[in-house]
Amino acid sequence: MKIFQRETKLEAYRRGFHLITDEILNVCPEIKDIKVGQLQVFIKHTSASLTINENADYTVRQDFESHFNEMVPENVAYYKHTYEGSDDMPAHIKASILGTSVQIPITNGKLNLGIWQGVYLCEHRDYGGQRNLVITVFGE
Repeated sequence: MKIFQRETKLEAYRRGFHLITDEILNVCPEIKDIKVGQLQVFIKHTSASLTINENADYTVRQDFESHFNEMVPENVAYYKHTYEGSDDMPAHIKASILGTSVQIPITNGKLNLGIWQGVYLCEHRDYGGQRNLVITVFGE
């Protein structure tokens, strides 16, 4: 069994849903040496998240942003945690809904994603800054 782990810092992205599959692959070239295994990506933040979805049509990412902003609005009267800005508490809620990690099978040195799937960074803050990922690869 081989195990590799890397930490990487993503550039600051604007609020929204962004494909980061290629950035993950660039950090862990050892994936090509794994015949059967798993990739886990974990984000070390509470106001951004990760998910897997459509990688071809950018309007899917736009619709995700629109939907989540309607589902979890800003400036709600019952929010108590407001001192970091009106986008902060909704960002925590969105991150909890989507989650902090994704796991993808590795088969014959490649991520075994569906043809239209990619990994998204879900940036829920207006000015979230750089985001830290822990990327773990294991397998044989």
